[in-house]
Amino acid sequence: MAKGRGIGRGMAGGMGGGGMMSQIKKLQEQMEATQAALAEETVTATVGGGAVKVTMTGAQVCKGIEIDPDLLKDTDAEMLQDLILSGVNLALDQSRKLAEDRMGPLAGGLSGLGL
Repeated sequence: MAKGRGIGRGMAGGMGGGGMMSQIKKLQEQMEATQAALAEETVTATVGGGAVKVTMTGAQVCKGIEIDPDLLKDTDAEMLQDLILSGVNLALDQSRKLAEDRMGPLAGGLSGLGL
C-alpha cells in the first residue's frame, strides 16, 4: 500500500495546519507591532553642511524640515529647492533602510513556514 500524505503531513516543518496558523498569526502580530514602532521612530537627514535638516518616520512620513535662517540670506530659491530635495531623498533612503532593518528579520520567519 502506498503511503499517502495524510492530514498534517507535508506541511512546513512537519507541523499540522493549526501549528502553522498559530505561527502565522504570531508573525502577523509581530509585523503589526514593528510597523507601529516604525511610525514612531524617526531619522534625520542633514544636507548643506547642516543648513537643511529633514526628519522622517520609519513609515516614510515627513515630520519636519528645518532650514538655517542664515542660509536664506545668501541662497537663491533654486539652491534652496535643491537642498530640500536632497534632504528629503536622503531622509527617505534612511527611513527605508530603517524599515528594512526592522522588518527583515520578520520576513525571515516566513521561510520557516515554508512560504
